[in-house]
Amino acid sequence: QVQLVESGGGSVQAGGSLRLSCTASGNTDISNYMAWFRQGPGKEREGVAGLGNGAFDTYVADSVKGRFTIFRDKVNNTLVLEMKNLLPEDTAMYSCALGIFTWNFSARWASPGIYDYWGQGTQVTVSS
Repeated sequence: QVQLVESGGGSVQAGGSLRLSCTASGNTDISNYMAWFRQGPGKEREGVAGLGNGAFDTYVADSVKGRFTIFRDKVNNTLVLEMKNLLPEDTAMYSCALGIFTWNFSARWASPGIYDYWGQGTQVTVSS
């Protein structure tokens, strides 16, 4: 019913930038609760950034704060993760997630269980 498709991954050198996009289709829109997760080699899956249905409901993990920005591209109907000053530690498969409804999003945005739909992911590789 809902399909998420990520794009924008690739290989960059440390210090470089990438922009990831997630397009949602089906019985929903980009204004639902959404987030980016990642899982690197030998690491647990972690929430990178979340975006609620309010104008200012944005959250980022401490590990990427100041470097990553999450926002909605209303023109293209996509969820965007703008990544700057990339580090080798950022190497991971990045996945987009969408939740139809949740409560206390500020405390739960990084919990995978609150999301109903997931994309296949896009690979980000950062070299030294």
